[in-house]
Amino acid sequence: MAPHERSEIIQILEDSRADFRAAVDGVAEPDAKVRPEPGRWSVLECVEHIVISESRFLGWLQNPIAEAAPPLDKEKEARLLVGIASRAQRVEAPEPARPSGRFATLAEAMEQFDAARAASIRFAESQGPRLHTLAVKHPFFGVCNGSEVMVLMAAHARRHAAQIREIRNQNVR
Repeated sequence: MAPHERSEIIQILEDSRADFRAAVDGVAEPDAKVRPEPGRWSVLECVEHIVISESRFLGWLQNPIAEAAPPLDKEKEARLLVGIASRAQRVEAPEPARPSGRFATLAEAMEQFDAARAASIRFAESQGPRLHTLAVKHPFFGVCNGSEVMVLMAAHARRHAAQIREIRNQNVR
């Protein structure tokens, strides 16, 4: 991976962090726990899900599978970035990534989000050209390289930022 490609991944992660934080910014603690309807997640549950997912993605990258990674494919990354962020199709989260009340407050959950994203960015920076050579088995997308996983991470946060905005619009009193 060339230096400009690594900085592109970092920029994508930083931009999605800013988008996610902006979606949550201004949500009052009591409102963070309100579900828009039965069976749908609250803002706090969305943040918890992102923290869990981000930690899982990073764990996979830190322990890659012993398989050849798919080659660097910028077009695939672009499709993932747009497709994952889209809320057009509902996707059921796998059991290990579902929220279970780990955080008492939205502030605590956002602190953990910031820590998880900072760790992901540090990892991407530390891997440099090696990032796209790491192979990870994703339950929905199969074998992905490390760059693709970072793009998934960023797009996933954007997807739930959009969900949080939807919740906020539904909860307007």
